[in-house]
Amino acid sequence: MYRYDRIDQQLIDERVSQYRGQIERHLAGQLSTDELRPLRLQNGLYIQRHGPMLRIAIPYGMLSSAQLRKLAEISLRYDRAVGHFTTRQNMQLNWPKFEETPEILAELASVEMHAVQTSGNCVRNITTDHFAGVAPDELVDPRPYCELLRQWSTFHPEFAFLPRKFKIAVNAAAQDRAVIRAHDIGLDLVSDERGEIGFRVFVGGGLGRTPILGKAIRDFLPRRHLLSYLDAILRLYNRYGRRDNMYKARIKILVQALGVEEFTRQVELEWSHLRDGETTVTDAEFERIAQHFTPPAWQSLPAEDPGHAARLRDDKAFANWVKRCVHPHKTPGYAAVTLSLKAAGAAPGDITEQQMIAVADLADRFSFGELRVSHEQNVVLADVRQSDLHEVWQIARRDRLATANIGLLTDMICCPGGDLCALANARSLPIAEAVQQKFDDLDYLYDIGDISLNISGCMNSCGHHHVANIGILGVDKNDEEWYQITVGGQQGNGATIGKVIGPSFYAQEVPLVIEALIDVYREQRTASERFIDTWQRVGVEPFKARAYAGRDRRRSAKVAPTEKEVVNA
Repeated sequence: MYRYDRIDQQLIDERVSQYRGQIERHLAGQLSTDELRPLRLQNGLYIQRHGPMLRIAIPYGMLSSAQLRKLAEISLRYDRAVGHFTTRQNMQLNWPKFEETPEILAELASVEMHAVQTSGNCVRNITTDHFAGVAPDELVDPRPYCELLRQWSTFHPEFAFLPRKFKIAVNAAAQDRAVIRAHDIGLDLVSDERGEIGFRVFVGGGLGRTPILGKAIRDFLPRRHLLSYLDAILRLYNRYGRRDNMYKARIKILVQALGVEEFTRQVELEWSHLRDGETTVTDAEFERIAQHFTPPAWQSLPAEDPGHAARLRDDKAFANWVKRCVHPHKTPGYAAVTLSLKAAGAAPGDITEQQMIAVADLADRFSFGELRVSHEQNVVLADVRQSDLHEVWQIARRDRLATANIGLLTDMICCPGGDLCALANARSLPIAEAVQQKFDDLDYLYDIGDISLNISGCMNSCGHHHVANIGILGVDKNDEEWYQITVGGQQGNGATIGKVIGPSFYAQEVPLVIEALIDVYREQRTASERFIDTWQRVGVEPFKARAYAGRDRRRSAKVAPTEKEVVNA
């Protein structure tokens, strides 16, 4: 993975010192709250419902075991011994003390980490496939390109105050696992007829209040022109993006207003002044970055380990875990392992201090001291020998990291919602917990098969509910929490935006509505169909009819609140 050089470390150390001075001036009354706001946001510090929240950058989801141990130490010393992984592969601390945040940033800098540009109207964390570098279906390793973009975008003086936040994702695999079309810019690595590596460029994607999938504006952009072309896109956005209305400030609105053809024409015109200039990516510069991502010392192993095959035959629980949580690796004898952060009763994406240490230990023993954070808010060990899988499983089980539910209904993406976020209209975590309780049966989940369920507490769609097979959105009606259901969204190459099936539901109804939707699928499916396939074949009406069939009965019976809701009331 990428390691800081002297310049990287100096930049981060100086930023920590600068931020420390800003906080000290604020606490001394020399810097007002309004004056501090843009400065703290540049360093990832939000003010949430109950206090500060610090978002820590994890560039393209890569962590060393030493960095994860530091996060564990920070969470124990400065927070509540828990961190939350986000869909953008970052970590959030939800309970730091305001005055202690400079110390947290100093601790992070000691292990080559920071919180720069995890907030504010700038280019945010670059994201990519959590199997980058080991996926059998990838064209090339996308991580050097992500690092190139990280270095280009960090402290970029021209793009520090864009009309709105800006997100970039990179994919290099046959199957898009980075949801590139749901980003302001999505980059798909491709090769031309001569074998030259370049990019198909998508622009104008994004979820939130107006969910839109990005449009292709260039089918092949040579690698050497990557930075100059992105400069052209961002210059156009910086010049013409709506600054008068934050709800219309994202680049997707500009692309829609101009039309994709006119937007492309203007980008190409702007680029004509920039191409072959100072930002041209030379072979030497690319190789400087790429040498940080040389493969680890993989051993020469048989494609199938005999001991592993025997354990699969003899241990059903282990075999179930392998089926859902173990993934192909491009090197014979190795596998990638997803450690689930979706155990029953746990907030999706949360990882405790003890679990962080356990994962760091696993990474050191079995995966060359590295790990990944996935878009789905889980953790990945990318380089595990097949012969070690059973031991990894046994250790992971002890720390509630081996729930065999990856890709299933309870492998939910979920934002913190109204329990923590000041922007949320409704709580997300109680809904996630209710779904976990309702469907806490692995045999039932395995029968349903692959299905995605995502939950957002507000229209900002931090839970990416629009691109889930079943999406749940919290809405506020007369100071009451209601939940809108969308169906038919999906990630991947065939990314689609889900459709709202009708009026929203009470919180207590949501698990019953999900059950009704799944019942329709189980009744209508053919032998090989996934939920999304059946939905696309039969359409919305059977699902909608079943979801609302029992609504009047449920409401006339005044569905009882859960014990937790009674306590909270």
